[in-house]
Amino acid sequence: MTLLVAGAGIAGLTFALTCHQIGLRVKLFEQVDEIRPLGVGINLQPHAIRELTELGLEGELEAIGIRTREVAYFSKHGRPIWSEARGLEAGYDWPQWSVHRGKLQLMLMQAVRARLGPGAIETGWKATGYSQDAEGPTLHLENRKGQTRTERGHVLVAADGIHSAIRAQMNPEEGSPIWGGAVLWRATSRAKPFLTGATMAMVGHEWQKFVTYPISEADPGSGLADINWVAEIKKAPDAAWNREDWNRPGDVADFLPAFKNWKFDWLDIPALIGTAEQIYEYPMVDRNPLDSWTDGAVTLMGDAAHPMYPIGSNGASQAILDARILGRNLVRSGLSPAALIAYEDERRPATSKIVVANRGNGPDQIMQVVEDKCQGMFDAITDIMSAEDLADHAARYKALAGFDLQTLNARPPLISQNDRVGGGIGNAAHV
Repeated sequence: MTLLVAGAGIAGLTFALTCHQIGLRVKLFEQVDEIRPLGVGINLQPHAIRELTELGLEGELEAIGIRTREVAYFSKHGRPIWSEARGLEAGYDWPQWSVHRGKLQLMLMQAVRARLGPGAIETGWKATGYSQDAEGPTLHLENRKGQTRTERGHVLVAADGIHSAIRAQMNPEEGSPIWGGAVLWRATSRAKPFLTGATMAMVGHEWQKFVTYPISEADPGSGLADINWVAEIKKAPDAAWNREDWNRPGDVADFLPAFKNWKFDWLDIPALIGTAEQIYEYPMVDRNPLDSWTDGAVTLMGDAAHPMYPIGSNGASQAILDARILGRNLVRSGLSPAALIAYEDERRPATSKIVVANRGNGPDQIMQVVEDKCQGMFDAITDIMSAEDLADHAARYKALAGFDLQTLNARPPLISQNDRVGGGIGNAAHV
């Protein structure tokens, strides 16, 4: 018997590596036939990078991403509102990383197969539900041909995303994800980095925003890097749009006119948009926080547990923390109901607060405050807000999301190098 994981995304793969570290057998099932480096850029905060570093992946991260040195907010006129150092430059013991999501997933997958064996991940099998008895859970699977099968295990972890079939079985009345009116157009472009060369910049306000940052080092010859960008326009929640049409190709005519005048001395946004090879459109959706993640020997993780708006660079980071904290509780309590409940008791309240905060625009709300006060036009930001208010706004979100500098640097590792579950699965308590 083993641990079963539905989904081989960032959460599931990090959990598999954690299980290997603590001496548990684990098997993952992923619905796509081939895991390829698809998608666009994401940011990983220092608390998540700490966990990946403690899994021995620092060198692999260096090969696929770039260390973010600064985050900076600007009004729609390109005027600086707030900036602060990030990662090592801010005094953290770990960096903040900007990386292509697909490359990160592929790196984690390769690490899982290298450490756990090539058979640790079975692709082409989608989780459709589960059942369980006194001996443990059974995962129900189906492939593209309509063939079905089941797998037995001690524990089942649902890391199967915002459309999780396992979450839906636990919450049959929940329905579709919730759209708040925002539409995202996401892409990467080849362009020269701006400002520090490793700055994450946010421009605009709640109803129209542009986020951009490099996800690779600049080429020594051309000076060009892979620049990730997100154009966001918020509509009324009852507006007609392609709410559930995921990863559809984006039409530049739908959003470029709104950004045509966003040309600043440090960044030409229309030019950056114009060099993208492929643009994807996403409705910005989440789900309401749940009252429970756990049913017997089955629990939720990552976007299956707490899908949130991509604000504050937190979705992937929180998924990584889920994986590590569940691993820590398995070390403490073995393969037992107590481990799953302790994990949920720690993670569910914390992530529920982030989901709610992100609906209120998270740390990006500072741009809307400035927009409300002066329509984004000012000579000096201190004429609009005090430096203390700006710093306090940034600090509150970091504390909420779990990467307050002093707290993170001071706390001991979640899992030490000698931690094991009862010496291995053979001695672990069964659910």
